Amino acid sequence: MRTRVTNRGQVSIPAAIRRKLRITANTALEWIVEGNAVRVIPIPDDPIAALRGSGKRGAVRRLLEDRQRDRRRDG
Repeated sequence: MRTRVTNRGQVSIPAAIRRKLRITANTALEWIVEGNAVRVIPIPDDPIAALRGSGKRGAVRRLLEDRQRDRRRDG
């Protein structure tokens, strides 16, 4: 998709991209220059909440099991 930069340096984000990336009014965007390209990354309002659920399931259970095993081994 192509867009143009206005005289004021503004760019419109196509609606399909806004919907797919859930970009709404006041969404913060990170602009990263990589060589001759620019990456635009939407920053969630709450980055911690955005990551919640993205890790492996059962991490706390595995940690507790490891600690229990260490305690038994160390006496």
